[in-house]
Amino acid sequence: MNTINTVTFRQKFEAYKRNPVSMILFSLVMFATVLTILFILFFLGYILIKGIPNLTPSLFEWTYNSVNVSLVPALINTLYMVGIALLISAPIGIFSAIYLVEYAKRGNKLVEIVRLTAETLSGIPSIVYGLFGMLFFVIALGWGMSLLAGAFTLSIMILPLIMRTSEEALKAVPDIYREGSYGLGAGKLRTVFKIVLPSAMPGILAGVILGIGRIVGETAALIYTAGSVAEIAKGRDFLFDSTRTLAVHMYALTSEGLYVNQAYGTAVVLLVIVVLINWFSEAIAKRLQRF
Repeated sequence: MNTINTVTFRQKFEAYKRNPVSMILFSLVMFATVLTILFILFFLGYILIKGIPNLTPSLFEWTYNSVNVSLVPALINTLYMVGIALLISAPIGIFSAIYLVEYAKRGNKLVEIVRLTAETLSGIPSIVYGLFGMLFFVIALGWGMSLLAGAFTLSIMILPLIMRTSEEALKAVPDIYREGSYGLGAGKLRTVFKIVLPSAMPGILAGVILGIGRIVGETAALIYTAGSVAEIAKGRDFLFDSTRTLAVHMYALTSEGLYVNQAYGTAVVLLVIVVLINWFSEAIAKRLQRF
């Protein structure tokens, strides 16, 4: 297989050499690829070199104070925020995509409006979402700066992303799968949930992962809706407690200018969390494909 791939690559390269335009485009693509890899390696290396030496035990104490600037409360609040936001947006986004692909008639104007609206919402800056969340959830509904207000704001932000990626994943499932299921006597609902969804699950999870990444890295929207209190949301009314996530925690530390080293340590933890989420989601997708 490696020999075949090498021969094919050499043949393509020789063909590119005979055509100057193709050679230029090929060189640009290779340059962009190498540049992207180098940038990722530099970014990861810089964060790890700066952050790992600052991962002290005091950074992982249960309560936050001005001495230890612990990230644990922000970490727990981040998990809360991710869970609540996904609980709201993921079912709505996935079921909306199922309707658009499997049930809506082709050429339906409602489908076109929904897609245009989703694409428009995807391009709105996060600070605009933050202002909307502050005016609607915080002030109009009277929730105050709280975990719930931040989660609802973030769920609106990532809803178009999950819906569009889920829609494309469902479209990528070959129609022969559906036809085979119908030919065996399965109904529409059974076909969607037993045949189409498992096949599209890797693409759907990719959208969910992108949504998680946006939640974890969001600051502007949460400053206006969730606040920046460095305490764990707890108690019976923990959803209405003002909190800060890891990204807001990093922003607060760097803006104060006194805890820049601790901010680098927090960045390492945030990076590890994102990697673990990607690995866990990929493992789930492979397991679902087996069934």
